[in-house]
Amino acid sequence: MTKKIQRRPVDLSTGRFASDTPRILQRVLLGRGVTSEDALEHRLARLHAPDTMRGVQAAVELLVEAVRAQQKILIVGDFDADGATSSTLAVLALGAMGAPGVDFLVPNRFDFGYGLTPEIVEVAKEYRPDLLITVDNGISSIDGVAAARAAGMRVIVTDHHLPGSELPEADAIVNPNQPGCNFPSKNLAGVGVIFYLLSRLRTALEQSGWFAETGIAAPNMADYLDLVALGSVADLVPLDHNNRILVHQGIARIRAGHCRPGITALLQVAGRDQSRLSTTDIGFILGPRINAAGRLDDIGTGIRCLLTQDPAEARELAAELDALNRDRKAIEQGMQREALAALEKLQLGGDIPWSLCLYDPGWHQGVVGILASRIKEKFHRPVIAFAEGDNGLVKGSARSIPGLHIRDALSDVAAAHPDLISKFGGHAMAAGLSLPAENLDSFRAAFEAAVRARLDESRLQAVIESDGELEPADFSLHTAALLRNCAPWGQAFPEPLFDGEFLLLQQRIVGERHLKMTVAPEADPQRAIDAIAFNVDTEQWPAPAEKIRLAYKLDINEYRGRESLQLLVDYLEPA
Repeated sequence: MTKKIQRRPVDLSTGRFASDTPRILQRVLLGRGVTSEDALEHRLARLHAPDTMRGVQAAVELLVEAVRAQQKILIVGDFDADGATSSTLAVLALGAMGAPGVDFLVPNRFDFGYGLTPEIVEVAKEYRPDLLITVDNGISSIDGVAAARAAGMRVIVTDHHLPGSELPEADAIVNPNQPGCNFPSKNLAGVGVIFYLLSRLRTALEQSGWFAETGIAAPNMADYLDLVALGSVADLVPLDHNNRILVHQGIARIRAGHCRPGITALLQVAGRDQSRLSTTDIGFILGPRINAAGRLDDIGTGIRCLLTQDPAEARELAAELDALNRDRKAIEQGMQREALAALEKLQLGGDIPWSLCLYDPGWHQGVVGILASRIKEKFHRPVIAFAEGDNGLVKGSARSIPGLHIRDALSDVAAAHPDLISKFGGHAMAAGLSLPAENLDSFRAAFEAAVRARLDESRLQAVIESDGELEPADFSLHTAALLRNCAPWGQAFPEPLFDGEFLLLQQRIVGERHLKMTVAPEADPQRAIDAIAFNVDTEQWPAPAEKIRLAYKLDINEYRGRESLQLLVDYLEPA
């Protein structure tokens, strides 16, 4: 798909930077709404305080009582990386504070679906908990919370998903997105929410004299920031300043080796240098391996990998997760071929719709979310991929494009056609739903109408946002290091991306689908620079072109102890 390169408008006069701040850095930061170096300050002291988070005080009082009375606590999590890190953090931190025998329970997505359902409460009863805590779920679990309380459990809901019109009647709800919550950052991941709650609990227990009475060493909550960084980046939450602090501090600990043995083992099995870990490594290396357990089997494998203190056990579990991830890739590639074949037939009849709803009874429930993402990237349309569920239902995973809040679009469908959708929930860019299989055609039409009502047609053109063109002097290791040191980059705070026209000096395919090039900036034709574009269309490249236009990132390539500048190409076209 041809993409439009659009440069971010930047007015350097609006910045309040120090006089020695490099011009290129000012451009990049202003393009992300940052007007001073304060946003690059990542000390923990700059974090928002938890006290403005609605429900924290009520939840802390319940937890203090549970810890002091040595009550049994059960954590009910979600089956993705955010849920896994949230569950791990809750089990470890509560245990370190003196809570006895904290257990976790995560619904198998294929048997129970998402969240705290009445069916999961039946399983939870076997643990005989006094207190049940949801992490990364629960805000839409009206019936599940009611069932748990009817069974004699007290319930704390911790979540970050958008609430519906009705809230569950839990004993306490901690969610920055619930009505009436004044916490400044609405972008915390589930693991960030439970981190905040348990940080406040640690303070409350210390103030009440619990640690002095028992001789328990009060845990340093910063020790769990490796988990917060992993869950936050893997869940693609926007990296506002508060989240960047959490992620920066977590990555610093992982790089220094102060992290869970399971994280080290996952990096080793993937052949990644732990000391150079980036958000990209979390998003493409760690997150998918944790998620593979929840997609194909049981997220418990991922949680156990993160929980274990034994490096040997961690390596064994990491290898198991790596194998699951390879299986996931093979399944996904087959599903993608089938989806693309179906879409090619669709395009024979004319323009493709504004939205794409795809279904195959042979598709894997746990992989449809990745499939939806891949098809969205290729066609730049909101996509819902469905797989066969139980009891005559199909289960869908939705991914959106900028300009369309997909959960709100699903809400429009549910309001206009109350009997079409059985259940739905999610975020602006991702959602899940289930509906009777016989409703699929009607849903497809209703969803298309909802998308057309909410989406401006101009948004159907894929746009690459660029930070502009680099001056010849900016093609340097110094500039690349300068930008790298401003990390973490991520969702809603994207890594600097530049564009420009280059002379194409050499090109060849390496691996199976990677285009290795040597290019020279038009303004400096004598400067040869290495560049690589991953997963190109080998029917188009190598191409008979002398000049190309690139959208690229500056990267430092390290080989045998030698560093060199390299361009990581996101998009290329003949000029």
